[in-house]
Amino acid sequence: MFLISFSQTVFTQEEFATETDSTGIEIFLIDAYVKQEPPYIFILSFYTSEICLSNVIIDNKYEYLVSNGPSEAHTAKIDITALKFLERNVYFVIETIDSMGSKSRSEEFEFDLPYEPIISEGSSIWTLCLFAGSVFLLPAPGYVIANGNHYYSLTKEIPIVSFRAKRGNYPSSYFSIEYTYIFNAIDHNFARLGYKRIYQLDYIEYISPGLTAYTNFAGQNGIGAEISVGWFTIYDTFTFFTRYRYNFKPGDSNSNFHEINLGLYTRFFSLYL
Repeated sequence: MFLISFSQTVFTQEEFATETDSTGIEIFLIDAYVKQEPPYIFILSFYTSEICLSNVIIDNKYEYLVSNGPSEAHTAKIDITALKFLERNVYFVIETIDSMGSKSRSEEFEFDLPYEPIISEGSSIWTLCLFAGSVFLLPAPGYVIANGNHYYSLTKEIPIVSFRAKRGNYPSSYFSIEYTYIFNAIDHNFARLGYKRIYQLDYIEYISPGLTAYTNFAGQNGIGAEISVGWFTIYDTFTFFTRYRYNFKPGDSNSNFHEINLGLYTRFFSLYL
């Protein structure tokens, strides 16, 4: 009995040690902001749960040393005036190195720029607005199946209010308005108000389930349940997606119909909260 009890105690201690070792260094962020006047200095300060070295990686491409000696309190002042960003909302991660040389990265944090970013050399945010606006106006082509009949359609969705995510390049969710025109169908025009949730993935951009309420303002009112898949980005501004949606009118199954769309999603003109 003594040997069994001793073996169980040792096993429990080893298991606890293994679980403890697998836990990374915790980051306690204190400050992360940019001074309002040029030169634009990024002020960063944080504490760590263990003594370590640290770096910061801004926008997944600019890496700076924060602490070159072992410490629990880390501070840095980084001049980002010459750096190029696509959006005012900039993400960064903190990399820590412990006494054994093991590296770990924090979750994504963010800060806001106090100026409009320049997209590339020789171009301005106004240039991007013109480009984005031209693509933004393009509707998403679609294929509609209703009561055994097949139609083509054009749909334009506009995200109006987006909610920031803790990490990643997409909002956690957003509200949108939408207009659909179905060629050669009895009911041509549909307006929608919808809510979409975005789940970011590693191998593709995202999966987004959503729910919309639709009407043709002539008695055809119903609900649409949908699922979208974002496949890849274009110029870091637009995401190519495919979407399937099933539309149903409660109490009238003859009015139900299916939609398949291809399109470009952008959060460029959305209001962020």
